[in-house]
Amino acid sequence: MKILFTGATGFLGRAITERLAADGHTLVALARRPERAQASLPRLARAYAWRADAPPPAEAFAGVTAIVNLAGETIAGRWTAAKLGAIRGSRVEGTRALVTGLATLAERPRVLISASATGYYGDRGEETLTEDAPAGGGFLAEVCRDWEQEAARATAFGLRVARLRFGLVLGPGGGALAPMLPLYRAGLGGPLGSGRQWWPWVSLPDVVGLIAHLLTAETAGPVNAVAPAAVRQRDFARALGRVLRRPALLPAPAWGLRIGLGRFASELLASRRVVPQAALGSGYRFVHAELDAALRFAQP
Repeated sequence: MKILFTGATGFLGRAITERLAADGHTLVALARRPERAQASLPRLARAYAWRADAPPPAEAFAGVTAIVNLAGETIAGRWTAAKLGAIRGSRVEGTRALVTGLATLAERPRVLISASATGYYGDRGEETLTEDAPAGGGFLAEVCRDWEQEAARATAFGLRVARLRFGLVLGPGGGALAPMLPLYRAGLGGPLGSGRQWWPWVSLPDVVGLIAHLLTAETAGPVNAVAPAAVRQRDFARALGRVLRRPALLPAPAWGLRIGLGRFASELLASRRVVPQAALGSGYRFVHAELDAALRFAQP
């Protein structure tokens, strides 16, 4: 299979391209700096220049069977006006341009696997959230809703579209754990706000495995890319402390997080009890169904 990637040089992209190349697939990528992408990912057959503000070059789609769309500015950090614009533009406008590029093709890919996030659901308290749950409110929920709508337009061109709503991705060398580890290793981790909020998470091997699975499974529509064992944030903190053999009891009050992180704090305090109904229903078996095992794997 020939697969076209966006976001191939990111934390997820590197792991996924390594797996798919090892499986014998031919990989090409769209990148702002194609020479750098090619140098950092030598298993790419080719990287094409693309800035996400216009459709990709038609030759990038030649012979492509599937597209994996992972591009997006990280949401971590203080949400300035410029940051909010980058988060939205890199996802919504980039996906719009990518899908628009399909319109003029004589032969089109068969499947689009496009990233989204559990932020789609907003702050939902104790509600159990399957893929049928409606979008919530707030900036990230609106971005995810619009992002998914742009990806879903590819169905008009005959593609099967799977929209992966990622939880916190746990893996060595990056992802959600990277900013947490220094604090927890210093014994400064603990509950954020009340700590009662549900945190959806998934291990990096399961992100990789689920994408590989969806390339050939007939699943379409939204797919919650989260582990079956949902946990509250305070239990996540305890588990990480346990794995690191450090105390994880120091609370961070909600007001302090809002002062330090601004609007981004709302994402850390939001509660999303997300379950992977579509993934399990499609026959996918999770590598890391329990949090402690995922956290042990994720230590660099």
